[in-house]
Amino acid sequence: MSVNFDESIDRPSEQTLQLFWKEKADLKSMSFLRRPGVSDGRIRTQIVPQVGTQAYQHNHYFDQKFYLHDPNQGTIFNPYGQRMMRVSEDFMVAMLGGLEDEVGINAAREIMYKSGYQWGMEDMRGFLRRQQAEFEAELDKQRVDFLLETWWWPLTVEGWGTWRFDFRQKDKGLLYVDLYESAVAQSLGDIGAVVCYFYAGLFAAVFSVLARRSLGSVEMQCYSTGEDHCRFLVSDYERVDAAAFWRSEGATAADIIRKVSQM
Repeated sequence: MSVNFDESIDRPSEQTLQLFWKEKADLKSMSFLRRPGVSDGRIRTQIVPQVGTQAYQHNHYFDQKFYLHDPNQGTIFNPYGQRMMRVSEDFMVAMLGGLEDEVGINAAREIMYKSGYQWGMEDMRGFLRRQQAEFEAELDKQRVDFLLETWWWPLTVEGWGTWRFDFRQKDKGLLYVDLYESAVAQSLGDIGAVVCYFYAGLFAAVFSVLARRSLGSVEMQCYSTGEDHCRFLVSDYERVDAAAFWRSEGATAADIIRKVSQM
């Protein structure tokens, strides 16, 4: 399936993507993790190693620290003050199945992609502000792989799986992501079709922000087709559309990687 992009929603301009990098540090969003009196909170041009007690609790990616429960209100928040909801695999199956019944399979896939894309955009907006606060350093001086790993860890503890990104062909404009334990694919099981359109949209948004240019993404292989993990291509729209076509024609992930490398 080739996703129909909307220019205003799914292809933000470089000027729009640059705005993410101009956001200031959000100290309030890190208030649950901040140790008072350890640092003055000044944002520096680079990360400065700090011996001894850290200004923030960096290791908070486990249930007891990450989920803040309020039994009286029946609510759950994460350490950044965001409201959370814990759901079962049955919920995921029912939600996706209900969406397909309501609008059809192709429209449901497009909705999931665009939902992932918009969620990724909003998530990055908050993350980059938190990242500056937690490490007290300007974004431009932080390595992209460091940003990516720090961004993904909350998603791991939330149950979205683990990942591995591959930049070895970045000079060709090709990025690859391997996703393990996809919340979508593991819920649906082996149904003989790729299903992680939400993740594809999410990766397209995140890498667009980091690259500061609009990118698309497509899933080349999926746990729901009998593979042991899901694999995505992130690139320009021409290559993403071509990869989606080749996948629909039965090409394997290895075939698609070889073909897009020659474009």
